[in-house]
Amino acid sequence: MKNKKFDLVVIGAGSGGVRAARTAAKLGARVAIIEERYLGGTCVNVGCVPKKVMVYASEFKETFELAHGYGWEASKPEFNWPSLRENIEGLLGRLNNIYKDLLDDSGVETFWGTGRLTGSNTIRVTKSDVENVKTEAADIDIEADKIILATGGWPNKGKFEGAELCVTSNEIFSLEQFPKSILILGGGYIAAEFSCIFNGLGSEVHLVFRKDGILKSFDDDVTRHVMSEMDAAGVNMHANTGVEKIEKKGGRLQVTLLDGSVIEVDQVLAAIGRHPKLEGLGLEHTVVVREPTGHVEVDRTFQTNEPSIYAIGDIVGNLDLTPVALNEGMYLARHLFEEGFDLREIEYDKVATAIFTQPNIGVLGMTESDATEAFGEVSVYESSFRPLKTAFASSEARSYMKIIVRDSDEHVVGMHIACPDAGEIMQGFSALFQRGITKTELDRTIGIHPTIAEELVTMRDKRS
Repeated sequence: MKNKKFDLVVIGAGSGGVRAARTAAKLGARVAIIEERYLGGTCVNVGCVPKKVMVYASEFKETFELAHGYGWEASKPEFNWPSLRENIEGLLGRLNNIYKDLLDDSGVETFWGTGRLTGSNTIRVTKSDVENVKTEAADIDIEADKIILATGGWPNKGKFEGAELCVTSNEIFSLEQFPKSILILGGGYIAAEFSCIFNGLGSEVHLVFRKDGILKSFDDDVTRHVMSEMDAAGVNMHANTGVEKIEKKGGRLQVTLLDGSVIEVDQVLAAIGRHPKLEGLGLEHTVVVREPTGHVEVDRTFQTNEPSIYAIGDIVGNLDLTPVALNEGMYLARHLFEEGFDLREIEYDKVATAIFTQPNIGVLGMTESDATEAFGEVSVYESSFRPLKTAFASSEARSYMKIIVRDSDEHVVGMHIACPDAGEIMQGFSALFQRGITKTELDRTIGIHPTIAEELVTMRDKRS
C-alpha cells in the first residue's frame, strides 16, 4: 500500500493521545492516531471509570446499613455481580463510541492495529493480536513530520511460582464469577482500592504487602488512619510478607506466603505496580533514550532525544494520572502547532489526587515528612471526627484531616484528608493551592455548615 503522510501521528488512543490528536487537528494539522486495543486507554476501559463505578457499588452496603437509623425499613439487599458487570460493559461501550465520534468530528484518521516505529519519521501499522479488535486488512506504512508516543502503562504480574494464575487490574472487571474470597497482592493505591471494593461487595479479602504499611508514598498519619478503618471494616491485613507460590486446589487457589502461612481463596489479584508499555514499539530504530526506570526520557517540551519524536503520559513517569496526561497532550499539541503558544511547565507538585479507598483519601502538596525535610520548621493542624451522617450508626468510622503549614511564611504546603467524597472536597482546595494560600486566609474563610469540608477552614489548634 502507498505510504500515507501526516503532520502528526499519535501512537496510542488513551486519554493523552486522543487529546493531543484532537487538539492538533483543530489547529489545522493533518493527524492520524493508531490504536491496537480500545479507545480511551486504561482509564476508560480498565481503570478510573469502571473502578469508580465499582467503588460506588461497594458503598451501598454501608448506605443500606445507615438507612435503618434514618427510619428506612427494607429487606436484606443482595448483590448481583453479573448485573454490575454487564452494566459496566455497556457504559464502556458507550464511552468508546463517544471517543470515536470525538476523533472523527475533529478530522483525525484512526488506524486500528499495532504501530511500530521503523525510523525517526516512519511507522508501520500491522494487524493487532488483541482478540476481537478489527484491524486493517494489510500492513500500512505511515510517514509523519512529528510522532507522539502515548502508549500508557501495563500491570505487572509478579515472578513467583504460579503467577500466571493471578488476574490483574486488566481482567478484574470482567470476571465470570464473583469471588467469595480474594487475595490482593500489593501495597499501592490499586491494591488498597480493590481491597475496599471487594470487601464492600461482600468478599472475604486478604491484602498482602511486603512492607509494614500500605500507600508508603502518602502521608503517614493518613495511611495509618485508613489502614485502621480498613481493618475495622473487615479487610484482613498481611504485612511484611509476599507470595511464595500459588497452586490450584480443586476449584480454588492455595496461596503460600513468604512467612509460611497458607490461604485458600477463589481469586488472586496482582496489584504490584505498572510499567511503561513500550514492548514492540520499535524504539531500537530510533535514538530515543529510556531512563533506568524504563520510562522514556524527555525534556520540558516532551521531546525525546529523537527530534521528531515526543512522549507523554504514563510512559514518561511524571504522574500516572489521567488529567495529567490530558494536559500534557493538549500543551504539547499547542506547542507544536499553535503559533506563539508558550509551553508552560506543568507544576506536578501542585496536582491534587484522590485514592478511592473507604474512606477516600484526598492528597494535595507535601507530606509532613517531606515538608519537614524541605523547610525545617512546619506547623501541623489535624482533626479526627465522626461524620454527622453516621450519627445513628453503630459504626465507629471516623474522618481525618491534616494541614501542613510552612512556618516561615504561613503558606499551606500540604493538605491530606481521609473522609467520604475526599476527591470532591480536594478539587476545590486545589484551585486555592495553585495561587499559594496561607493558613490565615484559610482561617478567614467561613465554612459551609454542617459539612465535612468545613473542618479544613476551622482548624485553629496546632497539634500538641
